[in-house]
Amino acid sequence: MIPEGRVEPKTPSREDRRVIIIGGGPAGLTAAYELSKHSVPAVVLEADSTVGGIARTVNYKGYLFDIGGHRFYTKWDEVQRLWEEVLGDHFLRRPRLSRIYYRKKFFPYPLRAKNALFGLGLVEAIHIMASYLRARIFPSSQEENLEQWVCNRFGKRLYSIFFKTYTEKVWGIPCTEIHAEWAAQRIRGLSLTTALRSALGQKKEPEAKTLIHEFRYPERGPGQMWETLRKRLCERSYPVLTEHPVLRIHHQGGKVLGLVTGGPGGEEYFAGTDFISSMPMRELINALDKPAPEEVQRAAQRLRYRDFLIVSLIVNRPEVVPDNWIYVHDPSVKVGRIQNFKNWSPAMVPDPNKTCLGMEYFVFENDALWSSPDDKLIELARKEIAQLGLVRREEIEDGTVVRMPKAYPVYQEGYAEQVNVIRHYIEQNLSNLQLVGRNGMHKYNNQDHSMMTALSAARNILGAHHDLWAINTEPDYQEEKPAASPGELPRPVEAMPRRVGLHKPMRSVVTGKD
Repeated sequence: MIPEGRVEPKTPSREDRRVIIIGGGPAGLTAAYELSKHSVPAVVLEADSTVGGIARTVNYKGYLFDIGGHRFYTKWDEVQRLWEEVLGDHFLRRPRLSRIYYRKKFFPYPLRAKNALFGLGLVEAIHIMASYLRARIFPSSQEENLEQWVCNRFGKRLYSIFFKTYTEKVWGIPCTEIHAEWAAQRIRGLSLTTALRSALGQKKEPEAKTLIHEFRYPERGPGQMWETLRKRLCERSYPVLTEHPVLRIHHQGGKVLGLVTGGPGGEEYFAGTDFISSMPMRELINALDKPAPEEVQRAAQRLRYRDFLIVSLIVNRPEVVPDNWIYVHDPSVKVGRIQNFKNWSPAMVPDPNKTCLGMEYFVFENDALWSSPDDKLIELARKEIAQLGLVRREEIEDGTVVRMPKAYPVYQEGYAEQVNVIRHYIEQNLSNLQLVGRNGMHKYNNQDHSMMTALSAARNILGAHHDLWAINTEPDYQEEKPAASPGELPRPVEAMPRRVGLHKPMRSVVTGKD
């Protein structure tokens, strides 16, 4: 039965379909590639001047760097096959090493309780254990936020060292505003009691679950994957048009009819039978012509995003650290994470005698850091890397800045209800529009999750009936392969995230969970 208010869509023949795909990131390009294999006409419209979204690669004087690091690791065989099909021999295997940096010391990542307890020194270890015992005897009566949840289990001392600083750097809000369910889902496998018994020789501490010891990575960065895919699409007469931001989306009778884009060539109109969107959900609602009901518009305006900027420094030294990336827990600096792109792939650096380090800052668009001039940001990064003792100021030869708005959808309190309002409106009133990808669904999807939503959306146009909202970021995502047979779309357990606070745009700094 068709729900009230929803128009039953007609089913044009495959030859009569024309699919308009909004967004040229991993999701949008994947959807177009799948449709091209079945000869369904499609065009990709990208607002930016390049493809790849946050998974692009930037080239600065021959030095290549990511907008954050992007490992290629998936539990879906068909995603793996697609990557290998696109890049072939240029898809490398790389060793993985990442650590936590605190008080000029490195701690294994994911964090192990014994290292955390005794790597800080005897005096600090005593303080940590005293704080832990106090929390066990006098726990907080409430566990509504991350701070209460963590302090009840590990004590306030360890919380302040390994949880508070980094989490608040990432999200720019106090841990007291992050829902406790985030911690319950993400922080596992860390036990101070087990660590103490291990230190006394009573019990061996179990190995911390890790993500992977190696990962796949394009020889010249993640952008190589998406630029190559764009080239293949164009060779198949599937246009990928950059600098085509969507201005207005026309709809009538329960369906989208077409959309208007801007850009250097002026306004253009694209009519279609089916639409796939990975543009930010808030901007999608704002572009509707006629406008959505006030309730839906209010829900869209309440959605928040965390923005991101990276300062890449060229260092006159062959080696700095062995890590791919480092999590910085030092509260005296603003940098949150440091990427070492030469250790992602040697081809990322044109001169083997030099190193390129990416200093990552998590910001809100138009705040003081975001709005700072590039030369001030480069000087800040130069100062902080020297302050951390990793590089001398005089070794830094050059630098550049890249800003990325709406890098991470924020899982603030009430976000799920807002997403549900928008989702319900689209399903009831825009029946030929499917939302995919991270910002398109306002979900913290990894790259391969975004690709799976796009593959599913394309197959729905071909006649399948996949629930895109059931493709979620499971807590044990990196730990095990799925039971689904090759080529079969998995059936994840959750159709929508439950009421939670914020999900980190990277793995948990304690256990390595996504």
